[in-house]
Amino acid sequence: MPKPANTTPDFFGYADLLSDAERAELAAVRDYLESEIKPLVDATWERAEFPFEVIEKIAKLRLAGYAYPEYGDGRHRSELFSGFLNLELNRIDASLGVFSGVHTGLAMGSIHGGGSKEQRDRWLPDMAAMKKIGAFALTEPEGGSDVAGGMRTTARREDDTWVLDGAKRWIGNGTFADLIVVWARDTADGQVKGFVVEKGAPGLTTTKIEGKIALRTVQNADITLDGVRVPEADRLQRVDGFRDTAAILARTRGGVAWQALAVAVRAYELARAYAVDREQFGRPIGAFQLIQDLLVRMLGNITAMFGMVVRLSQLAAAGRDSAEQAALAKAFTTARMRECVAWARELFGGNGIVLDYGIAKFFADAEAVYSFEGTREMNTLIVGKAVTGHSAFA
Repeated sequence: MPKPANTTPDFFGYADLLSDAERAELAAVRDYLESEIKPLVDATWERAEFPFEVIEKIAKLRLAGYAYPEYGDGRHRSELFSGFLNLELNRIDASLGVFSGVHTGLAMGSIHGGGSKEQRDRWLPDMAAMKKIGAFALTEPEGGSDVAGGMRTTARREDDTWVLDGAKRWIGNGTFADLIVVWARDTADGQVKGFVVEKGAPGLTTTKIEGKIALRTVQNADITLDGVRVPEADRLQRVDGFRDTAAILARTRGGVAWQALAVAVRAYELARAYAVDREQFGRPIGAFQLIQDLLVRMLGNITAMFGMVVRLSQLAAAGRDSAEQAALAKAFTTARMRECVAWARELFGGNGIVLDYGIAKFFADAEAVYSFEGTREMNTLIVGKAVTGHSAFA
């Protein structure tokens, strides 16, 4: 009798590092996402629409509160659990993972890390319960990788009010967010500061970016700020410059590494299942050497990615992680993810270019994951500076 197939993409058993209780909770989350969420997101990706009914369903899981237990259910979970939770959400749908990452990681993270206690207490409970959704407005139409030194959006103080002028681009959740964390350069001291702008503020215009080939469910927006007035009470009180923004990005960059792993995992799962079921020349294509070669190459990438993101989570839990380590994890995992989705699509042959089989969506989404939160080139230069002591940034 042939030995039963090993179907798990976690070939080295990294999930065994979780506690029994965490694994049980993770399994329950996975079942819920498969049964309640997946049927909704599969249909809306093609239409480039956001399934708003998903928000209420995700809110029941209290996913937004896991990283901020004092505003969630009060239970402290491990950093590693958060990583695996990120994996589960993104293996269902990377667009949904971006929605959650922008809301929970970037918007809530900015307020939690940069806001005063009064501001955290004012905004985070409703955000943890997903009664209010957040967005993070940093990237600009003329500035992506150089936004730290080239930010054009300005903030001018008038007594106890700030006046914001400028434009932002690629802002996830931007078309419908209740709270938008806007980063702008103070005209007085030249420092980057953070402001929480509420939906519907006079002078705030948000326009959906159309025609995307990746992460189509994500409602990215072009944002215009024309004399938007924000009270001093809504300026993030513990943000003193771009280094505070960079600290938030370093943490979320690790989350993108987990997201890249999730996309690769899903591509592998789809490809392995297809290889077992699809028959050509009288037997499953998974019995052919070249197909097995593709699967094993994917599994090798995934196993290496697991090792990197698991260790990064362990370092973060110990307070020993660095921006350079997060940059290396993001650059490495997204490159390996890109290989995996290409090999998976290749395995599907012609069936790989239609949405019916699932892989086409993840193949397309991988291109966006590869590019955002710092391109491979920019993250490479961050790590390069760390290992040589010399900055190669232009």
